Amino acid sequence: MSKRIYVGNLPWSVIKVRLEALFSPFGEIEEALVIADKDGRRSRGFGFVTYKKNADADKAIKEMNDKDVEGRKLVVREAKPLKEER
Repeated sequence: MSKRIYVGNLPWSVIKVRLEALFSPFGEIEEALVIADKDGRRSRGFGFVTYKKNADADKAIKEMNDKDVEGRKLVVREAKPLKEER
C-alpha cells in the first residue's frame, strides 16, 4: 500500500528531480511532485512524495522533518486529503 507525504518549506530552486533525489534513499518512490504557481513557472515551496511502502514514508518523515536544505528547514509529514468543501 502506498503512502503520500507532504514536504513543505522547500527552497525555490527544488524541482521534481531534486525532490526525488532527496527522498529516494528511504525507499521506492511512486510519484514526486513540486507544486508550481498557476503559470507553472515558479515553485510554491511545497510538494508531495508518494512511496510504494508505508514504512518507507514513515522513515522519510522521521529522517527529513526539520532537515536543512539550502538554508531552509523542511516540514515533512503525512499528507492529508483535500477537503471537498473549502
